[in-house]
Amino acid sequence: MRFDVLTLFPELFAPFVEAGITRRAYASGQIVLKLWNPRDYAEGNYRRVDDRPFGGGPGMVMLAEPLARCLAAVQADRADDDPAPVVLFSPIGAPLNHAAVEHWSAGQGAILICGRYEGIDQRFIDAHVTHQISLGDFVLSGGEIAALALLDAVARLQPGVLNDEGSHLEDSFNPAVDGLLDCPHYTRPEEWQGQRVPPELLSGHHAQIERWRRDQRLALTARHRPELIAAARAAGRLNRADEAVLAKAGAAGL
Repeated sequence: MRFDVLTLFPELFAPFVEAGITRRAYASGQIVLKLWNPRDYAEGNYRRVDDRPFGGGPGMVMLAEPLARCLAAVQADRADDDPAPVVLFSPIGAPLNHAAVEHWSAGQGAILICGRYEGIDQRFIDAHVTHQISLGDFVLSGGEIAALALLDAVARLQPGVLNDEGSHLEDSFNPAVDGLLDCPHYTRPEEWQGQRVPPELLSGHHAQIERWRRDQRLALTARHRPELIAAARAAGRLNRADEAVLAKAGAAGL
């Protein structure tokens, strides 16, 4: 799997691939990450990559030509029989969620465009971008943080990256837990500042532990993300015991 990132700030990515659990994905070669600076493909002594917007207004707009030249160099270097998706991180993009991360983690990678300033000349977007992704309804100073979020989410799903192969299956939003939020977690000591670990987790009774975790997922999801309960119910993923828990929590028929 290969990701190429077009960014004016490639130095932001170096610490990411050298630290934390996800570094294993890069050290092992499971994911190849290449960084490309559009400024290297700009003309003139100043290697200009932006200019004032037509029609006036604040800020600057990234020029189409340096981006197009940089993208052409990436595509030539990849030499894919099947052209790689070209992804722009943008407020109009589809929100990045678990299903989207699973889709990208099972693919062959992509070319990621990190915009800056007020944005990118629309003509470049119309000509070259195949997918747009948003992290949410807020604006960042550039696409680099969004690119790092996608890379991190994809990397941790690669085989061998996490210490426990099945640990991601119980993540929030995962189909393995019916798209619900994850349950609370506890570790030693058994009592901390007067608060004890829930007795169910100390029982050693596997079925009792799993029921407690399921109940907690249901209650937390109903409280904080009720739309996920509605989606699970519509998909037929909730059983009678689940509905009883929701009813007790005041979330019946939510």
